[in-house]
This record gives sequence, C-alpha cells and structure tokens, in this order.
Amino acid sequence: MIGVVYLGNNPKTQERLKYIPGQLVRVTNAYKDAAQICTPHVSNEHFLVFFERSVRSEDITAITYLRKKCRNVYIVLITETMTPEERNIYIKYGINDTIQQAASVTELNKKIQFISDRENILFDDEAPKYGILKFKIPVWKRLFDIVFSCLAIIVLSPIFILTAIAIRLESKGPILFKSKRVGTNYTIFDFLKFRSMYVDAEQRLKELSQDHNQYAEARDDKEEQKTTITAPLGDQAEMDMLNMGMESEMMISDEEIMLVGDDFVVAESDFNKKKEEEINNAFVKIENDPRVTKVGKFIRKFSIDELPQFFNILKGDMSIVGNRPLPLYEAEKLTADASIDRFMAPAGLTGLWQVEERGKGGNMSAEERKQLDITYGQTYNFLLDMKIIFRTLTAFVQKENV
Repeated sequence: MIGVVYLGNNPKTQERLKYIPGQLVRVTNAYKDAAQICTPHVSNEHFLVFFERSVRSEDITAITYLRKKCRNVYIVLITETMTPEERNIYIKYGINDTIQQAASVTELNKKIQFISDRENILFDDEAPKYGILKFKIPVWKRLFDIVFSCLAIIVLSPIFILTAIAIRLESKGPILFKSKRVGTNYTIFDFLKFRSMYVDAEQRLKELSQDHNQYAEARDDKEEQKTTITAPLGDQAEMDMLNMGMESEMMISDEEIMLVGDDFVVAESDFNKKKEEEINNAFVKIENDPRVTKVGKFIRKFSIDELPQFFNILKGDMSIVGNRPLPLYEAEKLTADASIDRFMAPAGLTGLWQVEERGKGGNMSAEERKQLDITYGQTYNFLLDMKIIFRTLTAFVQKENV
C-alpha cells in the first residue's frame, strides 16, 4: 500500500485525514521531516504527499527540496481555486495534482485510491528523466492500440480512398483537417479528421449565435443584467464607497462582498457564478451546423470523418478507448480541480460518454460529460474497453445530426 504523508498545519485537514479508512496518515509541518519520512526503507516503496498550500515562495522551496531528496513521491497540492498561471508555476516545480481545500473524507480517500490503483504507472523506480511524474499508458493498452489501428487502416482503406475522392470533388481545400487537441497530461497534438466543413469554417464559428450551442445553459435575462456592474470608478469614488461601508444601491446585502477592479465593481457571488458558468459551458456543440458540407453530413452521420484518427492512435497521440481529446479553447476552461482527473487518463477515439449518451440523441450537459470522463479515468480496464468498443460498433450510426 502506498504511504500517505500530510505536510501542513491546517487542523481541519488533519482531522479529515484521520478518518481515512484503513490508512495511517503521517503528519508533519516541516518539509525536511516529510522528506525523511518519504525516504524508502524497502525497494519500490512509494509515497503520496498531501501538501497544504501556503506562501508561494516557501512552497516552492519545500517542493524543490522534496523532489531533490525523494524521487518516489506523488505530490497533491491542497488549495483553493487557482489561476492557470499559479497552477503552471506549481506544476513547474513538481506538483502532480491538486485537490480542493474543503475536500471531504470521501474525496480524499478517492484520491488516495486512484493513485494507489495506478502505482505501477505513476511511479518510475528507475532514475527519472523529468522532474514531474505523469500518467503513462499501460503496456497492454498500447499493444492493443497498435494491433487494432493497423488492422483497421488495412480493412478500411477502400473507404479512406472513396471518402478522399468525394471530399475533393465537392469543395476546394485539403482532404484532411488538422486541429490542435489536448489529450493525456494536457499534451497538445495534431488531431486528424476528414474535412467535413467548408475551408472558412473556423471563421464562421464566431458568427454563429450562442443559442445554437447545445451545452450553453439557459440564462435568465434579469440575472444576466445584474451579473456585472461595469460603471467606471475613479480612485476617490472607490475610497468614498469603502468609507461609507459600501452603503449604496450597488450593495446587494449587508454581508455581500464587493470586488473592486480598475474599472468595475462586481458582487463576489455574481463573479463566482459567472466563472462557474464559463467552466460548465466549456464544451461547444452546434446543432444543424450550416458550416458542414453535403459530404460532411454523410461522413459525420456514419462517423467516417473520425477514421484518420487511427493514424493518431498508431503514432501514440491517443488510444482506441479513452476520453475525447479537446480543442484548446475547451481544455483551457477545464483546469479546475474538479475536471483535472479527466486528463489523467488515456485520450481516445471513443469512450464512455459516447456510448452512454449517444442513445439519448447526443444531448447532455457539460457536467455529465465531465463526470463520465472522470469515471472512465478512475475505472478503466481491458474488459471495460472491450465493452465500449462493442457498443460503439453497434451504435456508430447517429440518429440525429449532432
């Protein structure tokens, strides 16, 4: 079993860690003591360190020391919401994962179990080439991907040729469409598809109404009007409001916290609501998309446009079964702690959410998709992959134009 260490001095976190079932968590508030604890006494001994976030400069010193002294640790940062810039800094110095500061005993235990179940993947007992441990695809899964993709390319080669001819005859432009996608460990790669849109499709996306987005949540007009107050304020006006205790019409309640920026004032609750809405609506899906060509509609209906991804699989960018690689503009909105686990799993051609939700017409919330992706990342195995492949082959014809 993996050893668990808590490095910090938050009494609430310490109390919750005491109730992890079947797990003794060693506690210290000194990083040198934590490094000593994480020194292996037997071969292949690994440790999970829950690191309580504090002052950044002090945190970096502690993380750097742990990484230097202990190459067999997986560090999970306990933190409140972080900006992408903050997250990148902590990752640069050796943080592997994050978890919310208010995480429950169940959530903490699930994190421990998730890492323990993948101990042979996440830890490299040989001398590490990099300072940060990352998810590694299992050997059985990689071998299956190579064999399956090679057979698929050979068997489906007539369809590849006919599709390429049809695309070229209907419209000008390249036969294949390449887009940057984010897969496992937030790795960016060129994602291949048969072109199903007109060559200026990316420009047309901005012109489409947000009402066409299946994943955009309905908003109440009145709530939208009061979400953000953008009236410019001068320095004196800000001081007057603060001195008056914020006793103006902008005050929503006596206990409401107002965030004052360079050129706006907004209630903290409204700001958080807007931020959550942006994350929930990260996925963009357009119904009856007018950018799609006639050939494109046909190859999309029968999922033929996805076939070039077998070359991505053969190359190692993705797997047969996994979580769908996301466009950059979607992935950048899924860096919150609640979503990061979907990237600690294989990226795939088909996956759990496709077979679970396609029978419902493809209509689902962004949260449902994220949760199914996270579920797959925590539970995937050979039998589950075979089940997903079988269900994909029997349901590849989409009944709706989604």
